[in-house]
Amino acid sequence: MAQSAHRWRTTAAVSAAAGLLLLLGLGAPGASAATTPRIDLKVLVVDNGAGQVAAVTAELKSTGIPYTTVDLGDTGRPTINAAFLSDTVNGTPRAKYQGVVLPDEAPFGAGSAEQTALETYEKTYGIPQVDAYTWAHPEVGLDYTDQNGGWSGVLDGARTQVTAAGKAGPFGYLDGPLTFEDNDPSVQESYGYAAHPRDGFTSYLDAPTGGTLLGQYAHDGRRELVLTFAYNQYQEQFKVLSRGIVEWLTQGVHLGRSRNYFSVHVDDVFAPDARWDTQRNCTPGDFDCVDGDGQGTTPIRMTPDDAAYAAQWEQANGFTFDMVFNAGSGEEWKSENGGTDALADRLLADKAKYRWVNHTYTHQFLGCVQDTTTVPWSCARNADGSTRYVSRADISAEIRDNYNWALSKGLSTDRTELVTGEHSGLKTLPQQPADNPNLAGALSDNGVKWTGSDNSREPAQRSVGDSVLTVPRYPMNVYYNVGTKAEMADEYNWLYTSKADGGSGICEDNPLSTCMPAPLDTATGYASYIVPLEAHTALGHALGNDPRPHYAHQSNLAEDRILYPVLDKVLADYQALYADTAPLENPRQSAIGTELQRRTAWQTAVANGKVTAYRIGTTVTVTAPSGTQIPVTAPEGTKKQLLLGTTAFGTPYAGERSAWTTPELLQSALKLTLPA
Repeated sequence: MAQSAHRWRTTAAVSAAAGLLLLLGLGAPGASAATTPRIDLKVLVVDNGAGQVAAVTAELKSTGIPYTTVDLGDTGRPTINAAFLSDTVNGTPRAKYQGVVLPDEAPFGAGSAEQTALETYEKTYGIPQVDAYTWAHPEVGLDYTDQNGGWSGVLDGARTQVTAAGKAGPFGYLDGPLTFEDNDPSVQESYGYAAHPRDGFTSYLDAPTGGTLLGQYAHDGRRELVLTFAYNQYQEQFKVLSRGIVEWLTQGVHLGRSRNYFSVHVDDVFAPDARWDTQRNCTPGDFDCVDGDGQGTTPIRMTPDDAAYAAQWEQANGFTFDMVFNAGSGEEWKSENGGTDALADRLLADKAKYRWVNHTYTHQFLGCVQDTTTVPWSCARNADGSTRYVSRADISAEIRDNYNWALSKGLSTDRTELVTGEHSGLKTLPQQPADNPNLAGALSDNGVKWTGSDNSREPAQRSVGDSVLTVPRYPMNVYYNVGTKAEMADEYNWLYTSKADGGSGICEDNPLSTCMPAPLDTATGYASYIVPLEAHTALGHALGNDPRPHYAHQSNLAEDRILYPVLDKVLADYQALYADTAPLENPRQSAIGTELQRRTAWQTAVANGKVTAYRIGTTVTVTAPSGTQIPVTAPEGTKKQLLLGTTAFGTPYAGERSAWTTPELLQSALKLTLPA
């Protein structure tokens, strides 16, 4: 595929330049018409406020591709003309943008000065154009929808197919058919036009009717990627296709990198978890559970068979769990149950099959000292009225004792990684609006660099003190306090049905929530409703170049083992879509933290105008602030220039190669050589 894909990227890249540069006044005085132009690695986005443009822009941002936005609604916007689009640098003609994203094929008006300037620029430098959403008509290389079996209408649930040309070109990372979302039969989610292609049009995505929904229109020395269906950045069909749209737009050479990730933390390993009381609709032991003294329900804890199954499931699926463990809670359970622990023995026998993450020794709450005399709880106060916090020494002991236990058992624990119980120590609204001031010092004392946080409360990575960064984790909607499908459905009903239907009514009072129309059948509701919904949510994260891990609890691997149906569906749905060249990556917490940290530094450098990147022929040159890791994606066969000689660039993914990299020693710029 490498050769054919490269031909797709380079076709017409410079072929029109020679005869037109001087004619248009783009060449420097005395410059040869055959001078190879410089193409800056940046994208121009012309925005009319439509969701489709916003979706493509979001993909550019997520990938790390620099872009400039021209807002059509801004009366002070720049005029699109030759000077805006191109100039010369040291006598070399320069195209300031490697690709153009438009709301449709002619947002400035056909034949207008701005539209003409843009089309001339694209012809001159071989610059591709994405038409984010348009209708089927001859001006984009398609018949009208009332000709030759064309069709327009709702696409919800439509089963589309990537064509052979799509797989040979920008969508080669896809495997099977692509079904458009249909999340609510009562709501229209997608609309589109499927039409028969005319000369010059190559379909990349066929509708069930046989017409095209996405393809390349090559005409008049220009290339357009034409999309004739509506979408937004959150819909699965766009997330799946967005990589190919970007690769087509950039001809496979761009700053930034994108991969699909899925990691799962299993919290509270070795400890038991409290169980939901289906009669009282609360969890005994919780502060807000009336008469919740722990009586009436049996805590949930994995068995040796559950542990053996976890190891077998990992091996069968090529997946590694992050076991987030509380050794002290396990030792306490052991002492209360005859001094032996078959579960711990089984897990430790298979210890090399997992990654292990410190979850503190006893799962102690490490924020403020909790005053539980009120519901909800509040922070206890010192005599002077200040907040009473758990001490640095106590926090440090929780971290140290768990880590030392792991060392004594030969666990592969990375001391730089930590997840505190309930993410405690970090700010907890509304009771504790700031981090425990003793937390950062205790983390530093124990060599911690990455501490887990709750993505639902703090989705952005942030600092804790001077040397620690958070790693936001997605909470899975598979509850910690349930071990069976029936318990899960019962608690779900309590949270997501109205008071009139026997629920708590929380969904009625919370503007961010929606009530279900009727309670789930507790015998079937988990499999029929919750599993597909949660798997869809998790897969959406995985498809969004989002490395942040998900977390569940050891209770979900016990009894009915309710986590596995969700994971099985995520993996099966992914494998049905993607080719083997684009596997789900499964990084550990420290790698995820590093990825997020690098992205932030990169986005800051780009936003501050500290990055220069361009391509001249087959040479790519990138400069960035010293020490900045530079993300680059390029075709197979790309070489990185060393001080002496070259080496293969990056690692393969989805038919491309990509990496975070820096210039070599004594080099002021990163230089890559693309395959000819």
